[in-house]
Amino acid sequence: MNGKMKILIVDDEEVVRASHLRLLSGHCCYVEAALNGADALREMERDSYDLVLLDLRMPGLDGMSVLRMIKQRWPESEVVVITGYPSVDTAKEAIRLGAYDYLAKPVDPDCVIKVAHCAIMQKKWTLHRVPTPDAEKMLYA
Repeated sequence: MNGKMKILIVDDEEVVRASHLRLLSGHCCYVEAALNGADALREMERDSYDLVLLDLRMPGLDGMSVLRMIKQRWPESEVVVITGYPSVDTAKEAIRLGAYDYLAKPVDPDCVIKVAHCAIMQKKWTLHRVPTPDAEKMLYA
């Protein structure tokens, strides 16, 4: 994909998928959308994604089950849970399962862009693609 970061949007609401697609599509990101959890896992099988924006309440496979499977099979993928039904319990569970962040709908468009950017930077840092200034100093000390 020419080094572009790959983002998967998983939400059963068309307006949410379209909004996130419009916000995140561009020259630096390749963005796809899935209607439900089963479709999301099929997409991940076909081509793993750097970031998944994941709804919790969807028909069929719920978001928490999808999060669990993604983190087991593709642990290098960052996941941001975005839900219209936030609770302390689901937030704690999502973070425990490895979600990068947990957001309540409606989400401000700038917040979606910011959290996507931060999650991708976290992934790059974790994979040591982006050396920190301190790491560079240690290499040349």
